[in-house]
Amino acid sequence: MHSDRATVERDLALEEQRITEWLESEMGCSSVSIQRMHRWRPIMQVDVTRDGKCERYFLKGERTWPTHPYSLEYERDMQKVLGENGIKVPKILGWIPDPATIVMEWVDGARDAGLIQQAIENGSEMDDDRWQASLHYMEILAQLHKIPVERFAEAGAELPASNEQLVLGNFERFHAMSEQVGISDPFIAFMSTWLRRNCLDKQVTPAFLTGDCGQFMSKGPDITCLMDFEIGHIGDPMRDLACFRGRHPIENLGDLPSLFRQYEAAAGNPLDWHALAFHTAAFLTEAYYGPLIGLHDKGPGGDWVESYVQVAIIGRRALEALAELKDIQLQEITLPAAQQTPLEDLALTRLNEEIMRLPLHAQMQGWQRNILASLPQMLLRMGHYKSWRDEAYCQDVRTLTQQNIAGVVDADSALMAYIKSANSAEDPDIVGLLHRKLLRDCLIIAGPKPPVDHIALAPMEPVLHLASDRSGS
Repeated sequence: MHSDRATVERDLALEEQRITEWLESEMGCSSVSIQRMHRWRPIMQVDVTRDGKCERYFLKGERTWPTHPYSLEYERDMQKVLGENGIKVPKILGWIPDPATIVMEWVDGARDAGLIQQAIENGSEMDDDRWQASLHYMEILAQLHKIPVERFAEAGAELPASNEQLVLGNFERFHAMSEQVGISDPFIAFMSTWLRRNCLDKQVTPAFLTGDCGQFMSKGPDITCLMDFEIGHIGDPMRDLACFRGRHPIENLGDLPSLFRQYEAAAGNPLDWHALAFHTAAFLTEAYYGPLIGLHDKGPGGDWVESYVQVAIIGRRALEALAELKDIQLQEITLPAAQQTPLEDLALTRLNEEIMRLPLHAQMQGWQRNILASLPQMLLRMGHYKSWRDEAYCQDVRTLTQQNIAGVVDADSALMAYIKSANSAEDPDIVGLLHRKLLRDCLIIAGPKPPVDHIALAPMEPVLHLASDRSGS
């Protein structure tokens, strides 16, 4: 289901002009040079001259579609509170109201790209220096979790008023966002029901969470700053650790049990492994919403292929996290022989070549042209397996619902209706069906004869055994 409210029309050149004018009038800058950077969200490297010196700033703007339920002003305010309480974050230098943009100091350092497509193409490595920085990050995270939540509430964060809000408040905000733009699918229909039905009942001291944990800049073994608090909120600290499990190994975070032990020692409290496992399923479900909405977005910019890849991989791994919790056995499937589509291959190959001939300029940098070209490239691959993908899904839904299914739209509708009336005894069948559906897309993304460690096929590593094995593994 789709609503055009997911689309925001924007004139990127006009936005850059207004940013330049604000920097000139409000901060006394001149010789402003703006370079948009390849990230999942709009960010800019801005070089200026100010007071006779060359300076560089880091700017964050609004996304082209709703990927999370928090405003840019909210992120700005949470980051300010973190800085005021001793957490090393980029200093906020200004706020541009139109277009809404945070102006921050530039902090040197390296980090993982954070995009799945880039990780697939280039890999994600953990070297010795980054590992030492990661261990230190866990200590900082424990320190961050000890900051009184009232300081964040005063700046606009919502204080949970019940156990359900503590555990699932962030998920509910994501789900409400999807309902506002009119987008859902069978995965959301099931996971929203399952998470509420299985919500943890726990007594825990709430903490401010980074929301998308593990994002920091490092230089050698030293952390230069923590970053990206756009979905920071007050909740269960295990939710932040679950994010590590959800991100790895797509973003190589190293030996997770060792990182968790480092956090446990710094926090001074034993980890709740079952809560961490539950929050993994919840975190990945939250992470599914943004790229799903991105698939429907028609605004400028964005990355359709990244959205497709994230939906498949994130959704599959969420179901694997759930399967571990409920001891559900999942079926392995393999990619069949490619279907022959010679005419479509010719057309999409031609389109790709024409896109790669487009001249580069300020609004069409090399990485932006590559994103555009990734569309026919992915459609070419998808076309070779479309019949297998769609018919296998439709047959699965026919078998489960005992209904006549003409195509994937009918299958989605029938499955969502079935989920709405199903009970917990039917969870294994629904989980298995949804997992096969998303696994087929992951197999298509990986392609024929992929390497054994292909990121699109990375399984969700188990964690519950660590509850009884305090030495980790």
